[in-house]
Amino acid sequence: MRKEPRQERSRDTVEAILQATAHILARRGWAGLSTNEVARVAGVSIGSLYQYFPNKLALIEAVRRRHFDEILSVLRAANDAGESRAQSIEAVVQGMIGLHARNPATQNVLLEEAPRSRESKAAHDGFEAEYLRLYEGLIAGGEPASTSGAMAAQVLSSAIAGVIHDAARRGALTSPILKQELVRLVSAYLSKSRRGRRRM
Repeated sequence: MRKEPRQERSRDTVEAILQATAHILARRGWAGLSTNEVARVAGVSIGSLYQYFPNKLALIEAVRRRHFDEILSVLRAANDAGESRAQSIEAVVQGMIGLHARNPATQNVLLEEAPRSRESKAAHDGFEAEYLRLYEGLIAGGEPASTSGAMAAQVLSSAIAGVIHDAARRGALTSPILKQELVRLVSAYLSKSRRGRRRM
């Protein structure tokens, strides 16, 4: 962003712009996104849009970063869900499904179509480090971290993301069976992971 919105009115403007960007991405994909169309859908002038976003790549990076922040919020909530392992599993599965079900078409564009800027690499690296650290916390469940914790976090996070992204493409995110099966998968993996640490 060119500048951070300070006042409530400017924050509302940026929010409208980002919602319009996500809406257009879902309907038309990356190729159909333009700053003029975003301004029109958001109900703001093109000049107001350019105060905050210099081009459409900056728009998509802002949508992507918001998605990163929402994912991290789900994982922090799951880590704080209580002492019960079952509560943490329920929180991460429900949270990830709910997040991706809000606008699955936009998520598909972010994954498969939209380019990345050079500046986005640092943001992605920072997100990835925190993302895996939070998954390690879920796996450890309050116990001391193990030497295999980092790899286990990669495996578990990839499994959850893969199931959810595939379900989004198939239009199956609202299925209660999906949630049930994903909870079973995560529970079985974490149970096996904990037994493995106890034998070490």
